[in-house]
Amino acid sequence: MSSAYPTPLILDGNATAEQIREELRQLTVARVAAGRRPPHLTAVLVGNDGGSETYVAHKIKACAAVGFGSELIRLEATTTQVELMAVVESLNQNPMVDGYIVQLPLPDHLDAVAVNLAIAPEKDVDGFHPVNLGRMALGLPCYQPATPSGILELIRRNGIDLTGMHAVVLGRSAIVGSPMAQMLSRNAKPGNCTVTLCHSKTKDIQKHCLQADLLVAALGKPGFVTADMVRPGAVVIDVGTTRVADPSKRSGYALRGDVCYEEVAPRCRAITPVPGGVGPMTIASLLQNTWLAANRS
Repeated sequence: MSSAYPTPLILDGNATAEQIREELRQLTVARVAAGRRPPHLTAVLVGNDGGSETYVAHKIKACAAVGFGSELIRLEATTTQVELMAVVESLNQNPMVDGYIVQLPLPDHLDAVAVNLAIAPEKDVDGFHPVNLGRMALGLPCYQPATPSGILELIRRNGIDLTGMHAVVLGRSAIVGSPMAQMLSRNAKPGNCTVTLCHSKTKDIQKHCLQADLLVAALGKPGFVTADMVRPGAVVIDVGTTRVADPSKRSGYALRGDVCYEEVAPRCRAITPVPGGVGPMTIASLLQNTWLAANRS
């Protein structure tokens, strides 16, 4: 297979997220100098899932880097639905908390949908509440889902114009795939794409992928997208971050994306690495939403 872009643009989420953090840090310094408290983000972590521990630690660290206040509420894996809902309600009522997240996944005995519905929309900085998703669909001000928003910001800051592109999104989750498809199709920049949304029941996914100018892989299946699924010159966004065993790592595992990076990258105009691509941008978007929440009045 020939390569249209021998040296693809690596969409560096770490560097772009650092730009956003610096902007937020300067805004926070000015806010505090004006006599206002810094924005505050709270994270609720139920149980001790390894991936969730890592993600929450990154979020708390990012808050400190920009001068936000933050708090981590740890709950045992045996926490009941009633107990978790009480924590959610207390955060809804706490005027010192601008935004908060309940880290997913939750233990199997807990109802994540009920928890999400109970979060006050004005504090839903993950952008998962139906009120925020509905306002997003109507093009109204809202907290946009952090991962799709971060992807679009990464694309925008790297000067890629999506107008008129055929975008193919792999995965229809309410957290990434479905809102990503909506945001790509809206009349905005970045946006104005013609969008195909593929999922587990889609026939001949390879055929759809080969039509994509922009391919967003959000399946959670390591190495699913191979070189024979990518047209030369495509922009490829890899949302996958699956832990796989790797004895060469001190941790014993490595993060793998949904894209076979080594074989796909030479065919691309631009591509995100894993790690260091979409992940840092998700956290940056969460901080941006928290800033909006602190200034919503």
